[in-house]
Amino acid sequence: MAEISRRAFVAAGGSTLGALGLAGCVENDRVRASGDGGLSGSIDIAGSSTVFPLATAMSERFKITHAGVDFNLQSTGSGGGFANHFCPGRTDFNNASRPIKSEEQNACASNGVEPVELTVATDALTVIVNNDADWIDSVTVEELATIWSGEEQPQRWSDVNPDWPDEPIELYGPSDASGTYDYFIEAILHGGESELSHRQDYSATEQDRTIIQGVEGSEFAIGYMGYAYYSENTDRVTALGVDDGDGPVEPSLETAKSGEYSPLSRPLFTYPAKSALAKEHVSSFARFWLANATSREIVADEVGYVPLDAEQQAEQLATLEAAIMEANTE
Repeated sequence: MAEISRRAFVAAGGSTLGALGLAGCVENDRVRASGDGGLSGSIDIAGSSTVFPLATAMSERFKITHAGVDFNLQSTGSGGGFANHFCPGRTDFNNASRPIKSEEQNACASNGVEPVELTVATDALTVIVNNDADWIDSVTVEELATIWSGEEQPQRWSDVNPDWPDEPIELYGPSDASGTYDYFIEAILHGGESELSHRQDYSATEQDRTIIQGVEGSEFAIGYMGYAYYSENTDRVTALGVDDGDGPVEPSLETAKSGEYSPLSRPLFTYPAKSALAKEHVSSFARFWLANATSREIVADEVGYVPLDAEQQAEQLATLEAAIMEANTE
């Protein structure tokens, strides 16, 4: 995207952004009504399991006022979505819990697909243990790196910290197709003096409920996932505080927003294909998503992520509008 087009939009479109924000509020107010909104067509979305519940919430609200638009949503993992669906040109959007990689951009380009990066929320990647594990309430970044290190691969809790039980560690986490997996590697395993690999002797899944079930089933289990899934299951598992050097910090919407929950607070993305934005029902949904990305009711209370603030929303709307204008003139 040409930077000048973004600057031109911001300079000339202050009132447009205000109108879009108002339109989003009106749209949100109308979700109790029914009708087709004059739009029809299908929208295919794949990608991140972390962003999946947010995309689901937005699509369900959009359909209430645009019944003629059908959605096909898949939870495939960020990388799986890019590789198998979005870059081959099979989907209109790819959700991601980490930025697109250069090799994914190249794969998209080879198929004539141009991704448009839109930030839609902030997450607090959450480390969970069993409710009966009363011997642990926090973990340091170094201990997390040791637990999940492919080089060290400790087998017992006491191998990591002698104050912990001499019991086998059971590990549950996302598969290597997940953006959560990629983010954890960058934030935890690549955050120290040496770059560690992620151990592979663990129960890997793209279904976050399977991680919840695994950790719930054993006192000596540990896992990690997006905050939204933990927030729906606070009675079943326990979240650990994470100590990045200044003492343990509990994962929450507030600590993620402030950046205090370091290094596991992270932005979440959706990537529409620019060519798809030439379709009115696709661009309308993208606008609707961003217009409601500041909604605490939807993003925080219903799904469990930190909403965008007004400044972030304006920046993302500017990016989207510039892409829509380019899509309609190419």
